[in-house]
Amino acid sequence: MLSNRYKYMQQIRNIAIIAHVDHGKTTLVDQMLIQAGTFRTNETLIERVMDSNDLEKERGITILSKNASIRYNDTKINIIDTPGHSDFGGEVERVLKMVDGVLLVVDAFEGAMPQTRFVLKKALALDIKPLVVINKIDRNDARIHGVEEEVLSLFLELGANDEQFDFPVIYASAKEGHASLIADIEGENFKPLFDAIIKHIPSPGKDENGPFQMLVSSLAYDDYIGRIAIGRIERGAVQVNKPVIVLNKTVGSRVEKIKGAYVMQGLKRLETQDAKAGDIVMLTGIADIGIGDTICDFDNPEALDFVDIDEPTISMGFIVNNSPFAGKEGRFVTSRHLRERLFREVETNVSLKVEETQSPDSFNVSGRGELHLSILIETMRREGYEFQVSKPEVIYKRIEGELHEPFEDLYIDVKESAVGIVIEKLGARKAELIQMQPPENSFVKLLFKIPSRCLIGYRSEFMTDTKGEGIMNHIFAGYDSFKGDITTRNRGSLVAFETGEATSYGLYNSQERGRLFISPGTKVYKGMIIGENSRGDDMVINPCKKKHVTNIRASGSDDSLKLSPPVVMSLEQSLEFIAFDEYVEVTPKNIRLRKKNLDNDSRMKESNKAKRAGNG
Repeated sequence: MLSNRYKYMQQIRNIAIIAHVDHGKTTLVDQMLIQAGTFRTNETLIERVMDSNDLEKERGITILSKNASIRYNDTKINIIDTPGHSDFGGEVERVLKMVDGVLLVVDAFEGAMPQTRFVLKKALALDIKPLVVINKIDRNDARIHGVEEEVLSLFLELGANDEQFDFPVIYASAKEGHASLIADIEGENFKPLFDAIIKHIPSPGKDENGPFQMLVSSLAYDDYIGRIAIGRIERGAVQVNKPVIVLNKTVGSRVEKIKGAYVMQGLKRLETQDAKAGDIVMLTGIADIGIGDTICDFDNPEALDFVDIDEPTISMGFIVNNSPFAGKEGRFVTSRHLRERLFREVETNVSLKVEETQSPDSFNVSGRGELHLSILIETMRREGYEFQVSKPEVIYKRIEGELHEPFEDLYIDVKESAVGIVIEKLGARKAELIQMQPPENSFVKLLFKIPSRCLIGYRSEFMTDTKGEGIMNHIFAGYDSFKGDITTRNRGSLVAFETGEATSYGLYNSQERGRLFISPGTKVYKGMIIGENSRGDDMVINPCKKKHVTNIRASGSDDSLKLSPPVVMSLEQSLEFIAFDEYVEVTPKNIRLRKKNLDNDSRMKESNKAKRAGNG
């Protein structure tokens, strides 16, 4: 029985770990689990154990928020690991409803970055107690005291109240597994961090004896027990196999029955019969439960307010694949498959919006940013879906009759030698330089305000201009007046003339036209994009061309032709590259670029005319 674990509310602490990308948040959680004795001595430890998703492991980022718990002395600490990229801010915003404190992890060199600002602002607005962890103090270039001053300025700028402004600071190295209350003294373990959590993060302080009430803040799925509703009990205690009322803002109320209740013990679910107010629980058996629903006592149906999730700022079309290669590589290829999958995603991905169009084969999908949508595309692709997507476009609004567009705060760190070219390129993209800090370690920090649409396709250009040494981060800043037309792509596409198989001879004659995306042996179709033209117009070429066969002995063969290595385009690069009249074809095996209209002759003049007008 678990009844002793829930007897006293002061024995529970609910915290969320928030940080910018790559500031060591997930590594910190790993160490907390290890040092709290979550794993057996003979158990194999997996690095970044909370990043269980394949995409998270590959990209080194957290995409989905996850729950765990540790026992420290007589206290249970519920931990929620949250995403660090602003495109997944919706994940962070909703889980903040479950916690009473946040561990704000800040890199000892990089300091307060955009996502730090974004999530901290949300936490302070909910009156959540912050505890700052300055991580990576073992770095050779660590500037601990400077970063601490930056964090203080950030709290002041965000309007923290007196209690929030008086936050404790822990100096840690998650990688080395030590923490300290004093910057210049290295700790031995994470005991100072655990003690600070117990001392400074308040207990939930909820009513154990009142009628049951819980807000669903997250969802999970299990092959055996189905959909799982996750949230913090706001009042009362769980009663399994008894009727409850589920309140939904749009559908209304309905009667359901909780079939099972679970709490986290380390990284494992543990079944319980008597979890009480303040604890984070997982409930099963409720069909069609959704994020933002309230589960409450049958005789006391009272809804809880859900946090306002910021609206999407970018959208793209998800369309059934109709290329000549359609249906050859995917398992789920019909409009019914595509529709079911997209609307299923909306149930758990609260920042996403899916709209049907006049065509049954096309859906408009809106999200927080390119990465937010590209992760969905890649996930669907790995599940066996085959479809095509259009160029990302920002979502405009009319405010008092005037057209407004979304803007981003763009934070850039570059070497002094690259400052000029970066400012020049961003100036052409309607960016306004807000701040430029003096050089530090030969790097200059720049802050721009730029229309969101002007950032589409810029990252690859930025990495080229800075020789791969620049750091670029951006976060949604709000809507402002439309800044006029802009040309974001000044080069056209190389388009295949016919369907067939690319040859070395055909590609050798094509490579002088620009950069190629394919290699010999690649199967192509008429209208497929096989490279980037060195000029602004599109150009039709024949990569399948072969040598004429004669009775005269040739002096060489295709094998002797010197081909430049093709540019292998990732999904994100493909989305950035395509123009308004092009699609990215996505299958489990390939990512291809193509023209919407596969008839080269009828399409080319119109496309090139539009590009010259600056609409490409």
